[in-house]
Amino acid sequence: MLAEIITIGDEILIGQIVDTNSAWMAQQLNSAGIRVKQISSVSDDRQHILTALAEAATRVDIVLITGGLGPTKDDITKKTLADYFGAEMVEDAGALENVQRIFARYNRPLLEVNKQQALIPANCEVVPNNNGTAPGMWFNHDGKIYVSMPGVPFEMMYMFSDQVLPKLKATFKLPAIVHKTILTVGEGESFLAERIADIEDALPSYIKLAYLPKLGQVRLRLSGYGDNEAKLTDEISHYAAQIIDRVRNVVAATDDIPLEKSILNKLTTTHKTLSVAESCTGGYIAHLFTQHAGSSQAFLGGAVSYSYELKESILGVQNETLWQHGAVSEETATEMVKGALLNFKSDYAIAVTGIAGPGGGTEEKPVGTVWIAVASSSNLVVRKFTFGNKRQQNIERTAIAALGMLNTLLASV
Repeated sequence: MLAEIITIGDEILIGQIVDTNSAWMAQQLNSAGIRVKQISSVSDDRQHILTALAEAATRVDIVLITGGLGPTKDDITKKTLADYFGAEMVEDAGALENVQRIFARYNRPLLEVNKQQALIPANCEVVPNNNGTAPGMWFNHDGKIYVSMPGVPFEMMYMFSDQVLPKLKATFKLPAIVHKTILTVGEGESFLAERIADIEDALPSYIKLAYLPKLGQVRLRLSGYGDNEAKLTDEISHYAAQIIDRVRNVVAATDDIPLEKSILNKLTTTHKTLSVAESCTGGYIAHLFTQHAGSSQAFLGGAVSYSYELKESILGVQNETLWQHGAVSEETATEMVKGALLNFKSDYAIAVTGIAGPGGGTEEKPVGTVWIAVASSSNLVVRKFTFGNKRQQNIERTAIAALGMLNTLLASV
């Protein structure tokens, strides 16, 4: 069963907002056994929308549309859908009652333009919006299902989860889709592919392996499609075990979770703690950890020490070290990580110091030069990296490299 997602709105195309709706819907559809064939974003233009709908109908069984259902003149989705299906606009009593109820709840006057949100194409089935005024619309036309939903993310999510997805499941006999993700760190996708080539070649036609690279990490995702979910699960587990055994030295997690969450899980399980000493990353590593609920079980905190003074007073870096070797040096990174272990009383620590850019580089230490240290009471690893000249990328690359080094240290225990 194939689906296409169409998001409508100039604000998406000019980058004013990020289309999170499509990514979220794609995940939900995939879990239900519906494969997303294409995702399209179109402007608030009648002909553009009509063309997108007609083209989608040639590719898929289900067309999901978000956006353009508001009360203002630039929201043209409903009228365009009526034109597409050759249907007249009619007032729906239930939709009007919902609009009236919402405005009464907030003691706001109900304008004529708001009442028009109850106008819908005559050939649709209304999908109630329990969190907003714009109703969703379900169309069954020429053997294809079209569903139009609000673009406001929380309205769309509730509508899709509570009403649209259950109705899709009841309408179609959906196959099983099973995924298994293996997170690897520190080895490129081409090297991984070479190491597991024979395993990949042995996969049956209904199981696919995808390589998903991202800044020092590669996710290996096995996906199986079929009617027997239990059989699929067993087969994918079998091939996943082979891959994990083959590349065990770079495996960080065997679930679809971020690298920092995998590290938190390992630390929590072993009742160990972590602190950080950050310079060039400015607290980004701490943010990665603390965005996860329960991180306080393992993550103690740390210091953002940009200046020489703070490196000395908080972390105990020697003044002589800083002036002789500089803040961006193996010696400084080493003293920073040792200071974090000592002063923050953690079992493990990360320290990073470097030149994120775009300025501040020299011929000897160009922009992108970073020293990273990870340590426990019995182990210390320090490495130099030379990244590029883009500040944000340097910050993110530094963080992922540090997490990868810590993951290796944890695996060696």
